Amino acid sequence: MFRHTALLAMLAAVSPGAMAYAGTFHGEYTVSYLGLTVVKASFDSRYDGDSYTVDGRVAAAGLARLFDDTTGTLRATGRVTGQRVVPQSFRADYTSGKKTSMLDIRFSGGSVTSTKVLPPPKPHPEDWVAIDLSDLKGVLDPTATTIVPAADLDSVCGRTVRIYDGEMRANLTLSLASKGEIAVPGYKGPTVTCRMQFEPVSGYRKGRKGLQYLRTKSHILVTFAPLGQTSVYAPIRATVGTEIGTLTVNARRFETTQ
Repeated sequence: MFRHTALLAMLAAVSPGAMAYAGTFHGEYTVSYLGLTVVKASFDSRYDGDSYTVDGRVAAAGLARLFDDTTGTLRATGRVTGQRVVPQSFRADYTSGKKTSMLDIRFSGGSVTSTKVLPPPKPHPEDWVAIDLSDLKGVLDPTATTIVPAADLDSVCGRTVRIYDGEMRANLTLSLASKGEIAVPGYKGPTVTCRMQFEPVSGYRKGRKGLQYLRTKSHILVTFAPLGQTSVYAPIRATVGTEIGTLTVNARRFETTQ
């Protein structure tokens, strides 16, 4: 639950920009289904020049804990260099009951150099769409997709992102939906909402109904707000239509801490 919820909740994009940043930021989020909170997450990000570090914590919440007591932590590092975000590492450790799992992805020059998953994944079925080496070039991990350097609100949408979550490669195409304002603890100001089209590329089973729904029927909207004065934008709200209903991600806190 942890990895896929994190992927859906943190959908975003990266845009060109050769900029330097400084500051630390804190965000707290809830993921709800049918009005009930099922996941709580928090993220602390730090920018120093062209380097970034993001630390996150995710846990099942509310009634969902009766069925899934997953808790997890993650850390992502990388650089904002030239015209792109270049991830360096992504690691997630999570526990569900007595079971522990780990995902570790390493990058060099924007391409994946290694992926380690524990416990090892089961053998793939015959209808599995295998990942080609070319699929792992110029990709972002799920956390890196939340780092959006942009000159202004109008530059946030209008791009396609290549994302890799340790198993699946997908393209996320964002287009402008609307602009508005929002008020949450720690932030009050303008936002931009992007409509997102999800397209699986490889690392998935053909005919999987959930993915087919996301690709052809789901309505996905992601709202971004600026992180202080850094010219970086991050998700502050999202809605994701699934076969079982709409998942809603809301920021409970979105603030500059330094």
